[in-house]
Amino acid sequence: MCLIVLAWQQHQSFPLVVAANRDEFHARATAPAGRWPDNPHVFGGRDLEAGGTWLGANDSGRFAAVTNVREPGQPAGLRSRGLLTRDFLVGTSTAADYVAMLDMSAFSGFNLLLSDGHELWYCSNRDAAPRLLAPGIYGVSNHLLDTPWPKLATSKQRFVRALAGLPDENSFFDLLADDEIVPDACLPATGVPLTWERLLSAVFVRSPDYGTRASTLLMQREDGSGTMVERSFGPSAGVAQEVRVEFPNC
Repeated sequence: MCLIVLAWQQHQSFPLVVAANRDEFHARATAPAGRWPDNPHVFGGRDLEAGGTWLGANDSGRFAAVTNVREPGQPAGLRSRGLLTRDFLVGTSTAADYVAMLDMSAFSGFNLLLSDGHELWYCSNRDAAPRLLAPGIYGVSNHLLDTPWPKLATSKQRFVRALAGLPDENSFFDLLADDEIVPDACLPATGVPLTWERLLSAVFVRSPDYGTRASTLLMQREDGSGTMVERSFGPSAGVAQEVRVEFPNC
């Protein structure tokens, strides 16, 4: 996933609200959001190559999402980053205990956001020690938390406005569908060719081989109940499927 914007304890009805886009090669086998057959209390999309997920939650109020850190030329880690989220969602450790015991060296560069329903944590193996996050609005793309890339700054501004309009969902999906390319003068320099910097500068990435595969909205209430909505996209960028998962309180 290449963009996550979330609100932690900023809305009176929904203490956790997450809007996110997953960008990936269209050829990579993926299961759409739903309950997992091997762990039915967990729901979210699933990477069918390595078995993990980019974003998921469960019936106990746990939430996890991961993005990669863009660092072209670096060797791949021993384990898939999607297992960071999977292992937390199927386990019982608190978020604090989980990030404390992670073997960060086993993975390529990552950003990980975790909530056990009580606390929200951020950690990255390209940053300092894991951080307990205070109530606020946060965003991450393919660098570190709140790195002010243009698409992240714009998305956070629009997310704040969408948050005020809950329970309406349309504004969140509108911001996730923004395919505007950032002017060259404002592009970050991340080590990829300029054509890729341009392509990846959009919130919603469009290309025949690589692009936004899913847009997800998660709204969790104080009691742990809530809703996950996911829109899936094919190479043409048209909506291929929309899935809605309602989850009860714990």
